[in-house]
Amino acid sequence: MFENYRVFETTFAGQKISFETGRLCGLSNGSCLVRYGETTVMVNVTMSEKPREGIDFFPLSVDYEEKLYSVGRIPGSFLKREGRPSEKSVLTSRCVDRPIRPLFPKDLRNDVTVVMTVLSVEQDFQPDIAGMLGTSFAISISDIPWNGPIAGINVGLVDGEIILCPNAEQRAKTDLDLMVVGTRDKICMIEAGANQVKEDVMLNAIKTADVELKKMVAFIESAQAEIGKPKKEFTSVEVDPDMFEAIKGFAIEKVRYALDTDDKNIREERLTPVKDEIHAAFDEKYPEQIGMIDECIYKLQKYVVRRWLLDDGKRVDGRKLDDIRPLAADAGIIPRVHGSGLFTRGQTQVLTITTLGPVSDSQRIDGLDDVDSKRYMHQYNFPSYSVGETRPSRGPGRREIGHGALAERALVPVLPSVEEFPYAYRLVSEVLSSNGSTSQGSICASTMSLMDAGVPIKAPVAGISCGLITEGDRWMTMVDIQGLEDFFGDMDFKVGGTHEGITAIQMDIKIDGLTYEIIEEAFEKCRKARIYILDEIMLKALPAPREELSKYAPKMLTLTIDPEKIREVIGSGGKIIQRICAECDVKIDIEDDGKVFVLSTDIENARRAVGVIKTIASDPDVGAFYKGKVTRIMNFGAFVEIAPGKEGLVHISKLDMGRVEKVEDVVSVGSEVLVKVTEIDQQGRINLSRRDALIAMKKKEEERAQAEGGSEEA
Repeated sequence: MFENYRVFETTFAGQKISFETGRLCGLSNGSCLVRYGETTVMVNVTMSEKPREGIDFFPLSVDYEEKLYSVGRIPGSFLKREGRPSEKSVLTSRCVDRPIRPLFPKDLRNDVTVVMTVLSVEQDFQPDIAGMLGTSFAISISDIPWNGPIAGINVGLVDGEIILCPNAEQRAKTDLDLMVVGTRDKICMIEAGANQVKEDVMLNAIKTADVELKKMVAFIESAQAEIGKPKKEFTSVEVDPDMFEAIKGFAIEKVRYALDTDDKNIREERLTPVKDEIHAAFDEKYPEQIGMIDECIYKLQKYVVRRWLLDDGKRVDGRKLDDIRPLAADAGIIPRVHGSGLFTRGQTQVLTITTLGPVSDSQRIDGLDDVDSKRYMHQYNFPSYSVGETRPSRGPGRREIGHGALAERALVPVLPSVEEFPYAYRLVSEVLSSNGSTSQGSICASTMSLMDAGVPIKAPVAGISCGLITEGDRWMTMVDIQGLEDFFGDMDFKVGGTHEGITAIQMDIKIDGLTYEIIEEAFEKCRKARIYILDEIMLKALPAPREELSKYAPKMLTLTIDPEKIREVIGSGGKIIQRICAECDVKIDIEDDGKVFVLSTDIENARRAVGVIKTIASDPDVGAFYKGKVTRIMNFGAFVEIAPGKEGLVHISKLDMGRVEKVEDVVSVGSEVLVKVTEIDQQGRINLSRRDALIAMKKKEEERAQAEGGSEEA
């Protein structure tokens, strides 16, 4: 029945991997089932028959679908089905999109869709790697025009050793989480989170990965040669060369003048009448290609910017290749929030706000891996006013999620451990204005915000981007690219890090790949720029984290109790812990191992709650004094609660320093009294004495009076 069914097997980083095709999804342009260990991912690619009209971009859609049945879980939502894609799903989709997109023909306008469906997961074999490889395999054997294949691999660094495709245990202790994607000849994507890894170590990890990638690329090429379909012809939307040359001759000097400024607003003001003049001159000449005129205008701007760089070493705003735009940093500019940081680079400006909360505020993650929560949450917002446009806010898109995740990756390695600083963090980066590198601006602003909040970070982190222009064998890099250099250039190489090393990388390119030489130069330029930003801008604005938390930030105290005592602290139906929270005005979190976190905006309230919990969780010491409340009165004495749920008896003979006829003569229900623990019997019953407490208080007052009298005589 399945006469076209084929299985291609190989090894990848020492592990068996197979690609099945011809049995499932027969209507897709290309399809495969990847088996990597017991991780199974199905990949399908399709292309529309006709190009989409009225667009000036390639409509590629990449979706990574996490199915919770793949790890034996039922979704926790009310509908009990997967909802909107998780953050991990969005990031994986972006990670696959970025390396495959530049390899499609530049003039292709047919819709292309890639769907990776995760069917089963074995934690030692990452499904995103299987999805990446399956995508390359499926497109390669399909009839969709593409200049692949590619291959991607994950790299770890454990105890200084580079490890390809680390297993779950190794990933838990790695200092590097690096994804490298490459073609037969070049590196086409790098994405990394790292624990302050040196540039030379990072480059060595990339080179080690590239060796394995080339083997996989050759394997996919052999499968393509064997079963690949002939690539389809498509309707090209390439700009008419004669039209472009005519518009170029008419407007190139006007475009040069319009672009020759460091102010984005002035540039737009100058360009608007130039575009109008071009349309007035050429709309009647090309009545059926008016849409193509706008493409020519875009191409002409790109031509001018690239020629300036390649021929004159000139940047749009007049900077040299290694110059950074004017910088400014500040902290504590927003009142009442727990921390705030502002970072400005040219016309790019980002404000980050820090909010601290209890560890229980950590984000729950309903995903496919072993991570079920995270206590550091970084969110990035890119409103329309930041680029001078008007559009309604519709929530974060893939770009916003990706930029927030990049900043999060850059900062997580420098956060104190939960034992050192038992808080959850939510950082929100608000882009106030944008002219390139907002993601790197958010890293810098977030460092300032964390330090302003008093978070004892291990080291400050800064971010910077490096651009690239290529022409044949010629190439040049430039640091701190602005918007036009990003739009019209070939690379946006983003690197975040400290004085010691790299904490995050994200590389976007529009060409088929990079050489080691380009990567090494980008690393070095970003390192020098990063150190300059840290030393000359950020640390001069705020040299170190604040010594104290904001008065509006919650204060946290921690203690550890015997896990067997957790039930007593919580009480039946949570009554005890709820009472402590209400009476002391605190919030309490208790973990299964006995760690207790007490949170309050008033440190004295937190200390009072800690004292109560200690009393409940441990037997009171004989001889210790407690302030308690009378709960019951009997003929023979009064019961006094010295902690919620823990009370003892004050016998009538121990109520006062003199003889007591009736208990009610001394105390009443609700009275607060100071008592001393005199005995804990074999049944755990606590005997208390108010008389002994009063005697101790009187003696203490006499000693104080005597000491004061002696000092006066002297």
